[in-house]
Amino acid sequence: MRCPAYQPGEKWKWYTATLAVLLVAAFTVYRTFDAWIDQTDLPLTLTETSTEVLDRNGKLLRAYPVGDGLWRLAVQPADVNPRFLDMLLRYEDKRFRSHAGVDPIALLRAAGQALWNGRTVSGGSTLTMQVARLLEDGTTGRWSGKLRQMRVALALERRLSKEEILTLYLTHAPYGGAAEGIRAATYSWFGKEPKRLTPAEAALLVALPQSPEHRRPDRFPAAANEARDRVLERMQHQGLVSDEQAKAARRAPLPHRMAAFPRLAPHLADRVTALHPGKRQLRLTLDGALQSRMQQLLAEAVRSTGPRLSAALIAADHQTGEVLAMVGSPGYSDATRRGFVDMTQAIRSPGSTLKPLVYGLAFDQGLAHPETLIHDGPVNFAGYAPQNFDGEFRGDIRVREALQLSLNIPIVKLAQELGPARLMAALRVGGARPELPGAGPGLALSLGGVGISLQDMVQLYAGLAAGGRGSGLRVMQGEAQRTAGRLISPEAAWQVGDILRGLRVPAGARAGTLAYKTGTSYGHRDAWAIGWDGRHVIGVWMGRADGTPVPGIFGGDLAAPVLFEAFGRLKPAFDPLPPPPPATLIVSSAELPQPLRRFRPRDAAFSEPADAPELIFPPNGARLALGSSGLTLKLRGGTAPFLVLANGEPVLSGQRQREFSVPSPGRGFSSLVIVDGAGRSDRVDLRID
Repeated sequence: MRCPAYQPGEKWKWYTATLAVLLVAAFTVYRTFDAWIDQTDLPLTLTETSTEVLDRNGKLLRAYPVGDGLWRLAVQPADVNPRFLDMLLRYEDKRFRSHAGVDPIALLRAAGQALWNGRTVSGGSTLTMQVARLLEDGTTGRWSGKLRQMRVALALERRLSKEEILTLYLTHAPYGGAAEGIRAATYSWFGKEPKRLTPAEAALLVALPQSPEHRRPDRFPAAANEARDRVLERMQHQGLVSDEQAKAARRAPLPHRMAAFPRLAPHLADRVTALHPGKRQLRLTLDGALQSRMQQLLAEAVRSTGPRLSAALIAADHQTGEVLAMVGSPGYSDATRRGFVDMTQAIRSPGSTLKPLVYGLAFDQGLAHPETLIHDGPVNFAGYAPQNFDGEFRGDIRVREALQLSLNIPIVKLAQELGPARLMAALRVGGARPELPGAGPGLALSLGGVGISLQDMVQLYAGLAAGGRGSGLRVMQGEAQRTAGRLISPEAAWQVGDILRGLRVPAGARAGTLAYKTGTSYGHRDAWAIGWDGRHVIGVWMGRADGTPVPGIFGGDLAAPVLFEAFGRLKPAFDPLPPPPPATLIVSSAELPQPLRRFRPRDAAFSEPADAPELIFPPNGARLALGSSGLTLKLRGGTAPFLVLANGEPVLSGQRQREFSVPSPGRGFSSLVIVDGAGRSDRVDLRID
């Protein structure tokens, strides 16, 4: 029987059919695999990151851990040192930029090394596979886990860019303890942002995520050092670091502990995060470096004042209203001082620090001028009889001196004429939110009988410093600048500043550079010092957070030195105070218009009763030669006996004659005050050559 003849065409048909079946099968496998990847349920990639509070330059002031207690700060590859990124990719995933999520070459190499050595020598995971594991919190020990990572990695590569995948790694990689992500790592181990890293630092951070707890340099320094050196050796072979750099990096010490995250302006940070829930980055007007210096200043200031004393400080630009530093207490965690209480917002008595505003309003209303004479003597307003702090009376005195000496009786007289309601309205117009202890405002308001915060006091002084109408204080970057209401006229504001720049300054401070006022509240509960120069205003409060009296504290002794030191830490030199506005009346007492020469209530005549005492010799403004027999005085009117004061000091009392001699006050400018038996007085200013 003959075999059928061989037919070449049938062979090619068989080949073609087989190829077609293989192609269909391959296409089916591909489509099935492709659909399998497309149907992958991806883990959430929008993971919660820490809320960050930044300063005006983007520096981290404070961060808050995420819900699971981890520190996980938002980051982009552009925020990270390029050297670290190069080392990371070369060490972990050389073909990251080209593979599709899984690197077959790396997998084959890892499998071959495992077979040859009988143990795992190197992993075949790509950076994308590590991201998949981090997002799902999976393991790498089982094949099922590795297969899942491959599937998720392939799916991630289809839906995200390489930069987005790298960002996920930089955000989620573990670095030991509660630090997750590269920014949390650099703050925890090196106390800085990841923008600038040394080769040693970068190598350690490349090695840590592979075994974050067993390579922690604070607990296992030998393992950490070995892992870091292994990274350095490979980078040296690949030419990424030079031999000299690698040698120096191996000698670099490892961090011996995890550093705390920055905690600058913690009270303010707490406040703004509560006002902006859900916002992950909040940029403030504060200067981080200045904030740090001011926090250190307050900590130093209370160190020798007892364990319970607290303090607060605000520094601001009174031209723009931007707050540059805000310290709520000397120590946020100091329970003894109740450091958790933000004393910049606490309602306290301002003591004498409200007096400049009252004088400014009086200047504006035409009630007084800095050179106006006002009588400092016993008064009684329907049962309210204020006393000076030292219990003394000085007779006739210039308004300028009354403010500089912080006398109580003159300020209450002015407050009586202005009206307490007008004072309260002025506080509110200036941007403050005063709180009254009783039903309504009274004359004690001018002496600090009102509750007000340090922030509001700095707001009021910013208005004085900016010519009577300053910008509203603000702490958020990007917030629109707002102008507070007008407190007083530019002329009155300059006059107040000119008076306050003449106050005696603390030892070692330069006089005349700062307009400032101190204050001490009733019962020595609060010590204040607030001042300004041509650009900035700073307010300091010191006392106990619980309101307990602190015997012996005074604003001038305790808070004023801190104020001047704060200006010194703010800038190297004071900005000059502005010149007077063109309409400012700058004359002596004798040159003032008659109604302004002596303060009188509005409902009083502009002259004393006919029998009031009057010094007729020497006349006001006289210039006399120094004599050996003393100074002869002549007076008319008044009721004996008479008291004579020279430059505020009693030189003669019980005098009943109207022409007599007193000891000469000596060369230079002097003031003479005559007070009669009814408490009425007259004053002259003279010069003795």
